[in-house]
Amino acid sequence: MSEQERSYTNVKWRVYRRVRSDTIAKIGAVVVIISLLLAVFSIVDDFLLNGLIIETLLHDPYQLNPDNRLAPPSLSHPFGTDEQGRDILARVIYGTRTSIVVGVGSVLFAAIVGVSLGIITAYYGGLVDDVGMRAMDVLLAFPAILLAIALLASLGRGFTSIILALGIAYIPSFARVTRSKALSVKSDEYVTAAEVIGYPTRDVLIDEILPNCFTPIIVQATFTLAVAIIAEAGLSFLGLGIEPPTPTWGIMLAGAQQYITSAWWYSLFPGLAIMLTVLGYNLLGDSIRDALDPQTGDGERRL
Repeated sequence: MSEQERSYTNVKWRVYRRVRSDTIAKIGAVVVIISLLLAVFSIVDDFLLNGLIIETLLHDPYQLNPDNRLAPPSLSHPFGTDEQGRDILARVIYGTRTSIVVGVGSVLFAAIVGVSLGIITAYYGGLVDDVGMRAMDVLLAFPAILLAIALLASLGRGFTSIILALGIAYIPSFARVTRSKALSVKSDEYVTAAEVIGYPTRDVLIDEILPNCFTPIIVQATFTLAVAIIAEAGLSFLGLGIEPPTPTWGIMLAGAQQYITSAWWYSLFPGLAIMLTVLGYNLLGDSIRDALDPQTGDGERRL
């Protein structure tokens, strides 16, 4: 087994041992798994089965029923109904798909661009580093949510637009984290040896430097995903995110504003879905950070 493979195995073992021994991390992992399963279920059920499963188990999340508008929670509608008589539980489940797809998509886009930029600027240094980091400083001058709103104003609404807008807003965080790690890695002996042997620059960046930057990238991705879920809900709440009638937690909260005193369940359950999902990703991310932090022991929690 090579040194890199031993390093990967050690990292995976440390994360697994941390999650297994930490009750809070287990709770976060359970929430993350449930959210991913619900997202996969809603994608398969909506696009492949035309809502057959959720109609059988609950109700069609798109079906209007004005005669049953704002019905309180009951056996037939465990989370109640909205102002158009649609089942809130079914819409909360389908809303998980929107949050996870937008969150994962924007984080992947930001990670691919940001990590590439961070490694390249750290490796070449000089003018390349100055130009790249000053560009990141320009993006960081704007709060991420305001930058996303400005981008959506030109891109329009929809899944692709909101993924691109949030992804661009989060590029600087990945670029800076990766650059910081790559600066320390590029001076290591194995990188110097690869350069002396005559490895192409592309192979040095991808095979030697990138794998040793994975630890901070994984931690950053976990926390950014939680932030992206909140951002998507906020943009949808403002009417800038996904277009109705696609169920999203933000759109549900926007619709519940005027009924917050007369139909408490309408805003409660989408709000709880956002809170629990974000909390789960943060708890898991915090545990992963502690497991991968060389200054923190595996058996002790960071204070």
